[in-house]
Amino acid sequence: MAIVGADVLNNETATETELSPKSWVRELTEQILEQGTTEGAEYEGRPVVLFTITGAKSGKKRYVPLMRVEAGGSYAMVGSNGAGTANPSWYYNIKANPTVTVQDGTKIVTLHARELEGAEREKWWTLAVESFPQYAEFQSQTDRQLPVFILE
Repeated sequence: MAIVGADVLNNETATETELSPKSWVRELTEQILEQGTTEGAEYEGRPVVLFTITGAKSGKKRYVPLMRVEAGGSYAMVGSNGAGTANPSWYYNIKANPTVTVQDGTKIVTLHARELEGAEREKWWTLAVESFPQYAEFQSQTDRQLPVFILE
């Protein structure tokens, strides 16, 4: 499914940005797009932000609402995939195309994503778990280390 028309995040016309095939993700994204803000958009009672990424193979823009993990104007993206055995599909898109647009409230910025390791990952992992404690539960349910990206 795609939204055709004005791309809210990039102010371009006749741009096609794809919505998730998962109904709850699509509904959350549609709520944000209809309101024009992430204010009031929540998952499990916690705030989310809306990321726009570029597909690695298709080059299409895709919306990804994730938990709000922010510090000092930088944002984190955690690839939990609900404790699944594989990384979420957006992981591979960001590895190929690290330029990401972030909408937090009505503020929209374009940032560069990079995957974290070591002490820097641990710092942001702690912030992520504080923002959404279920991340710790997800980590305990899978053998893979949940990837963490910083966007700055």
